[in-house]
Amino acid sequence: MADIRKDQERDELHKAIWSIADDLRGSVDGWDFKSYVLSTMFYRFISENLTAYINAGEHAAGNKDFDYSKLSDKEAEEAREGLVEEKGFFILPSELFENVRNRAPQDENLNETLETIFSNIENSAKGTISEDDFAGLFDDFDVNSNKLGATVAKRNEKLVKLLNGIGEMKLGDYKENSIDAFGDAYEYLMTMYASGAGKSGGEFFTPQEVSNLLTRLAIVGKSEVNKVYDPACGSGSLLLQAAKILGKDNIRQGFFGQEINITTYNLCRINMFLHDIDYDKFDIACEDTLISPQHWDDEPFEVIVSNPPYSIKWVGDDNPILINDPRFSPAGVLAPKSKADLAFIMHSLSWLAANGTASIVCFPGIMYRGGAEQKIRKYLVDNNYIDCVIQLPSNLFFGTSIATCIMVLKKNKKDSDILFIDASNEFVKVTNNNKLTEENISKIVDVFTNREEIEHFSKLATYEEVQEQGYNLSISTYVEPEDTREKIDIVKLNAEIKEIVAREQVLREEIDKIIAELEGHKLV
Repeated sequence: MADIRKDQERDELHKAIWSIADDLRGSVDGWDFKSYVLSTMFYRFISENLTAYINAGEHAAGNKDFDYSKLSDKEAEEAREGLVEEKGFFILPSELFENVRNRAPQDENLNETLETIFSNIENSAKGTISEDDFAGLFDDFDVNSNKLGATVAKRNEKLVKLLNGIGEMKLGDYKENSIDAFGDAYEYLMTMYASGAGKSGGEFFTPQEVSNLLTRLAIVGKSEVNKVYDPACGSGSLLLQAAKILGKDNIRQGFFGQEINITTYNLCRINMFLHDIDYDKFDIACEDTLISPQHWDDEPFEVIVSNPPYSIKWVGDDNPILINDPRFSPAGVLAPKSKADLAFIMHSLSWLAANGTASIVCFPGIMYRGGAEQKIRKYLVDNNYIDCVIQLPSNLFFGTSIATCIMVLKKNKKDSDILFIDASNEFVKVTNNNKLTEENISKIVDVFTNREEIEHFSKLATYEEVQEQGYNLSISTYVEPEDTREKIDIVKLNAEIKEIVAREQVLREEIDKIIAELEGHKLV
């Protein structure tokens, strides 16, 4: 019954988001709309989160009727310093989402009101340890954009609709663990626009099922880890899968990532908050991971999960310093300038703890191409860092039909074999895309965990076998596909042909007789 109720609540939530999209259609399209909705959701979330936190403390102290949202700004100011220290930010009661929403229809300067509030929220963290986590979070919410309307009045009309739409979402009571509702709304919105737009800023959105598989592969045998890292974290969906599967309290030091795109970087930080990850439990940086990596001084990561951009260009050997970079120098060669895929692999390996696991989505070409990429594969295989290579089905990702792979890296392997899994047929078709089911995911994870060989599905290749194949890591080199063509019984077929030929001969003789009779009639 609980699952049915949860599904019903989720469906209602999705309908509410779609209704907002429908309401604003024509003025704010696609990914622009996504930013407005997510920023407004974030504003509602931190307003309610702060209110619930303060109220809980007062109620526990015996002040049962206390409600922070009804407090005067002057009284609230007294608690500012302590709250910023505990929560990382501060919002005055008059600037809370519910109070602003209630006044919005009568506020002729609503756009300016919101701009001021967003600035105040960010400024509340300035000069504190949470400053980097809040800076620029509302940058993509342009209250004066013509996309909202040609005049201030029209823009404010849209903003009222947006506040009401988000305000009417049934996100539940915090006491009933409503945090999942915010997170689910975020993921639905991302999926909704990923399916329409395919990608944003050149980055593919990772479907939840693929995120789930990657994470489950990376945490096999672990009930808790020091921290989780994604060097190309996008909006953070992969990082948060670990929180869902392990439980966020079992990730002791939190969530770390790096993202080059400023808009996506902001979404990632918002996503952390919407999943109730406090500011002191995540560290997301906005830099080019390959050229300007952050987290150099951090303790290596036990879990690394990533879906880096496929075959993007990078500076490579045009930068003479990079060949001496401790992340890349062990291989003795840099990934090609036109294909940075293996640079991300080498970076992840460098950041990986001795007892850790990295699972990374890869472009298939890196498994078999020659030149520098072959030399890097040789380094990885010779040093026994590759634990498993998995072929995924095609058409799993929005906006691309590529059949991707997963490479699993470890530094503490118990053997020198590499497991190859052909999961190209493990999917169900859903509209225009293929999708991994729970059954598909479990089958892959079970075979991976047990390092099991199954005919036409998985193969444990020895180091010598991989060496003999010139360090080619393509699945088809090791896992023989099942021949699904119809088997033909030659003896039976020959007998049938003889019978057909015999029948044909009888027919010919009959036809000859008819023709002879007809010709006889003509002569007469």
